[in-house]
Amino acid sequence: MTEAKFLPAAQRVTTPWKNGGGSTAEVIVYPPDADFTSFLWRLSIATVATPGPFSHFAGIDRTLAVIAGDIALTIDGAPAIRIDERAAPVDFSGEAPVDGTPVGGPVMDLNAMVQRGHFAAEMIALSGGETLESDGDTLVIVALAPLTLSHQGKTVALERLDAFAASAGPIGVAASGAGRNGFAVRFIRQGNLAQS
Repeated sequence: MTEAKFLPAAQRVTTPWKNGGGSTAEVIVYPPDADFTSFLWRLSIATVATPGPFSHFAGIDRTLAVIAGDIALTIDGAPAIRIDERAAPVDFSGEAPVDGTPVGGPVMDLNAMVQRGHFAAEMIALSGGETLESDGDTLVIVALAPLTLSHQGKTVALERLDAFAASAGPIGVAASGAGRNGFAVRFIRQGNLAQS
C-alpha cells in the first residue's frame, strides 16, 4: 500500500491551528494528498501551546502519545489524566469531547487518526533492538533520538522526528542511547477495502 519512503522532519509543513493554541505538521497520510474529509489514516505531530478543546472528528479513532512535555487530558468528562513522554499512548474517539491543558510549557505529541471500520492504529514505543514486521500493513517509524533502520538490504539513518514508512519486509531498529527512542505506528486494514 505504501512504498518504502524516508519522511524527513525538515520537509514538513507546519500549519497553525485556527484557534491559535498550537500547530500541526503532517508526517504521512493515506491516500496520498488526502485532506481532513477524505483520509483513511493520518499521522501527524502537533504542538499544544495553550489549554483548549481538541477538534471534533466524527467517525475517527485517535491514538496520542506525548513526545515532549506534559499535558492533562480530560476525555469525555472523565477525571483528567496526566500524559508525559514516559506514558503509554492513549486511545480515544474523535467524537469524544477532549480538553488538553499543557503543564509547565508547550507539549509536542504524536497523533494517529484512522477512519473507523476501515483501519485501526497500533502505536508502540521503541528503545532499539526491535525487528518489526509490517505484515502487509503500513508501518511508520518516528524517531525521538537518532535511529538506524535496516530494511530490505538498505540502511536508513533517522534524526529526531524523522520518519520512515514501509508496507513490506521487516524493519530492524538500532539506537545508541537507552530509553524511549522512537515510536512505531502500524495502520491495520479492517473490513473489505480493496487493496491499493
